[in-house]
Amino acid sequence: MPIVGLGLLIPVALIVLLVISGIRIVNEYEQGVVLRLGRFSGVKTAGLRWIVPFVERMIIIDMRITAEQVPPQDVITRDNVSVKVNAVIYFRVMQADRAFLQVTDFLFATSQFAQTTLRSVLGQVELDDLLSQRDKINRQLQEIIDRHTEPWGVKVTAVEVKQVDLPDEMRRAMAKQAEAERERRAKVIAAEGEYQAAEKLGQAADVISRSPGALQLRYLQTLVEISSDKNSTIVFPLPIELVKAYLDRSR
Repeated sequence: MPIVGLGLLIPVALIVLLVISGIRIVNEYEQGVVLRLGRFSGVKTAGLRWIVPFVERMIIIDMRITAEQVPPQDVITRDNVSVKVNAVIYFRVMQADRAFLQVTDFLFATSQFAQTTLRSVLGQVELDDLLSQRDKINRQLQEIIDRHTEPWGVKVTAVEVKQVDLPDEMRRAMAKQAEAERERRAKVIAAEGEYQAAEKLGQAADVISRSPGALQLRYLQTLVEISSDKNSTIVFPLPIELVKAYLDRSR
């Protein structure tokens, strides 16, 4: 009897080991691609899953958004300025079976394609557009990369140009340009102020010319302002209107 019991125990233990070895746990953010004897069998979603040992194989694919940094790329812009640009690409797997079956390594492939697209697109824009129209360039990069990664089951959600490194001589030239622009704006503002002041003075002169009494009031106000200063000598100018009557009589 012990020999018979031991003979039954061994097959039972082997079966239990086979069952346990086929158990797989798929997390909520993952999907499992199942291959049966090398052929695609299906996709397993989150939960406790079981595959046939030695017959089936499960490859776990992460379905979360991945942020991949694009290494700095040497780019020559359309106006022949050499810059170094790096970016960040955000993407996620939408179809686990295609991400595994259509490309060897979708992470590496997406990163490499982002590098080549970054150099190609930025080589067609000028430096001013690269610095001022960053959002437009990001959308263009996202559309191009997403269109090429769609057959892999990968969705590119965003591409952000992270940093643009300029040569030292270009930085100095841009600093001089910015300084000249500020000086130009200051001169324009000063000229506009002088123009407005001259216009107001002309309007005041027209008012005074139509009302001689206004000139007398302004003269008296000026005398009050002068008398408030602590000057030892005060010169009182006589307006021509005060002596005009005497001049006409003498003629």
